[in-house]
Amino acid sequence: MSIDSGGLGLRLGAITLLRDLIHEKTGVFFDDQRIASLGDRLGPLVANRGFDSFLDYYYLLKYDAAAETEWGRVMDAISVPETYFWREIDQLLAVVDHIVPALRRTRARPVRIWCAPCASGEEPLTLAMLLDDRGQSADAEITASDASPAALEAARAGLYRERSFRTLPSELRMRYFKPDGNRWRIRSDIHQRVQSWTQVNLADALQVAAHAAADIVFCRNVFIYFSEAAIRRVAQSMADVMPDPAYLCVGASESLLRITDRFELEQVADAFVYVKRGSSGKRVS
Repeated sequence: MSIDSGGLGLRLGAITLLRDLIHEKTGVFFDDQRIASLGDRLGPLVANRGFDSFLDYYYLLKYDAAAETEWGRVMDAISVPETYFWREIDQLLAVVDHIVPALRRTRARPVRIWCAPCASGEEPLTLAMLLDDRGQSADAEITASDASPAALEAARAGLYRERSFRTLPSELRMRYFKPDGNRWRIRSDIHQRVQSWTQVNLADALQVAAHAAADIVFCRNVFIYFSEAAIRRVAQSMADVMPDPAYLCVGASESLLRITDRFELEQVADAFVYVKRGSSGKRVS
């Protein structure tokens, strides 16, 4: 059986090897129903390298000294950059209005928030806008990361098209953005509230450990692309370094209940979050 990816006509066996390598390296899994989609996404990268088979590309990614740079292109190709301002807002409001104030009362420092993955930046910037709107900007420090270099480049630019504003209240767009050609630019002071935009592979435990010692971690709408085993590894890596208590926010369609016992599901206001809590941890009301 072969896959016609950009006219390459490559054998299924080769793309399966590549699929499994990508899963091992990134956590992203393409099941048999989506394997043709993987071929379509990677076909241009194979062609740009001058290869005529996915097997050649597999050997490049697995063994070549230049593989690290190429993995960034792979992440750009397989990432799904679907995000927008105000997405799943109930959870963001629960964090800003309830969790951040509760944590701030127990810490002699700002609350640390890590958004991973951040895609083109809409999620961490929504948090920055909410904190500013409530006069709480000094109460939290936001960092952001993604595995896709292209996504991070867009996030650092801070320029957005209409699609990103589908649910953002119009008064907030006028307050926090300025027109810039056919796009909108985030106000510089809000953009600077995100202290860093860093490339992080969630499947790499060492990279996760360097960022997950945060009080609140947003990891929303990425686990839907991961295998159950990969989700378990990421959750374990986060739980190992997150303080007690700490909060893990996943997407509305994602669940950790059968994946790990390191976090408890808790309702805060109108949203659900996962909590890592030690013996001294108190519930947020």
